[in-house]
Amino acid sequence: MLPLLTDPIAAIATAPGRGAVGIVRVSGADVSAIVAAVCGRVLQPRVATYLAFLDGDGQIVDRGLAIHFPGPHSYTGEDVLELQGHGGTVVLNMLLACCLQAGTPIGLRIARPGEFTERAFLNGKMDLAQAESVADLIDASTESAVRSANRSLSGGFSAEVNQLLDSLTRLRMLVEAALDFPEEDVDVLLQKDVAGRLMGLRAQIEAIQDNARRGSLLRDGIRVVIAGAPNAGKSSLLNALAGAELAIVSAHAGTTRDKLQQTIQISGVPVHVIDTAGLRDSDDEIERIGITRAWSEIESADAIILLHDLTTLAPDRLASGRPLCRADAMQASGNIASQLAVRLRGDVPVVDVWNKLDAVGVQPRLAAGHALALSAKTLQGLDGLRAVLLQLAGWQAGAEGLYMARQRHMSALATVAGHLSGATTYLRLQVPTLDLLAEELRLAQNALGQITGAFGADDLLGAIFSKFCIGK
Repeated sequence: MLPLLTDPIAAIATAPGRGAVGIVRVSGADVSAIVAAVCGRVLQPRVATYLAFLDGDGQIVDRGLAIHFPGPHSYTGEDVLELQGHGGTVVLNMLLACCLQAGTPIGLRIARPGEFTERAFLNGKMDLAQAESVADLIDASTESAVRSANRSLSGGFSAEVNQLLDSLTRLRMLVEAALDFPEEDVDVLLQKDVAGRLMGLRAQIEAIQDNARRGSLLRDGIRVVIAGAPNAGKSSLLNALAGAELAIVSAHAGTTRDKLQQTIQISGVPVHVIDTAGLRDSDDEIERIGITRAWSEIESADAIILLHDLTTLAPDRLASGRPLCRADAMQASGNIASQLAVRLRGDVPVVDVWNKLDAVGVQPRLAAGHALALSAKTLQGLDGLRAVLLQLAGWQAGAEGLYMARQRHMSALATVAGHLSGATTYLRLQVPTLDLLAEELRLAQNALGQITGAFGADDLLGAIFSKFCIGK
């Protein structure tokens, strides 16, 4: 891997297709030969210059802006040449070919996905968490996600991790000193308040985990599946949440044969809502396939909206004033609730939603817990459902100060918290397990360093940057 990173690289940095402007980017230890060949002149550093881009025969390929960023004051830390021309597929490929031809003597090659940002990381221009936030910023699907990705890119997440890392390092120094002088180890630990420092570290990691968990929601969102019997109004509810007629709505049972997914925003959190086929026994082969796919979506969901039809209940039951209970849900949806209890993971929440409130003329009482009544037709009660979905996702109001987090970060933070918990246990036992306390702190430091790239492996870098687009 390392020899490849010494080669000069080039790539088209803008998305494929037609556009007003397209960019070709070159990076390497010295790109002056490519600048001279393609631009026909020496460029003033960091100044946009309008000129003609030339091929190997001196013919004009395009006209546009050329900017030379001499290293180390560039995105990658190397010499960078950026050519901004017209955004046609053919002209950009011709311009890239001109750069590759001019760079043949110095071994210029096409960049791998994410290699420009990878070099920025390896050359110390950003840490690993900041590098990942570049891709998160590009992929952000909501305004809140954009702001959080920018905070990570600016080093907000890394600053908190590094602060914790510094505190952990100082604590390790105290414990290692106690190991070096075993006759004084208990006094050293008491005088330096190692227990108090360790408690403070655990509080810090919990706060970072909370922010990271909420930031992860902004990045990935939650998958919510609408399940229920045929004609309960699942497609109508999807349309109501999306604010558009996405699914075909019909009084005929079994209209929905396959899943239909739409991503919506609730307080900046992406919510991926999936409408599925009505769950029932069917002799129709196509409908059975749709029901099988529905169960597949249900089993991989983060939350389930189990939709019930209020009109299936007797009018005297609705007017009785007694809260609707599980027996009523079983009557409205058959044995679906029982099947969910068997097939779902234990941590997947199920929201009992009673639909068609507009058709019954009364406001039913509901049992305590995640249950509500609404009308997908009139939108009555829809805000309550949105609030419940955010609550199930663990979202709290006030997203300012959050930073983007990935599953890799969440796993590393959980590992750190586990080792700090182990260190607390060993500290209470004091002298006999002081070496084990030191080892737990060392493992916690290593896990924390993996977030910013202070500790890591080449295969981890390859996995991260391979997900980037080429030219970034």
